[in-house]
Amino acid sequence: MNAFEIIKTVRLTEKGTRQSEQFNQYTVVADRRATKMQIRQAVQELFKVKVSSVNTMNVHGKARRQRTHQAGKSPDWKKAVVTLKEGEKIVLT
Repeated sequence: MNAFEIIKTVRLTEKGTRQSEQFNQYTVVADRRATKMQIRQAVQELFKVKVSSVNTMNVHGKARRQRTHQAGKSPDWKKAVVTLKEGEKIVLT
């Protein structure tokens, strides 16, 4: 897998904004098969920053039903919280 397949998107939320300001941490959506080392290398390659640690978690999709008898489900995905080294920053604009 290349870096664009591993890192799908960066999550921009209120909690994520506080994490980036206080702890220099960014939340990314990663491929479910990717390991911590692959995520680390992909972030360093795409954003040209140094990563100090990566924490991952598998997020289960929610059950959905939208005015029908057939139940649906949003997809499962992998969340990765990437901590950057001091002085590093990702510009998301």
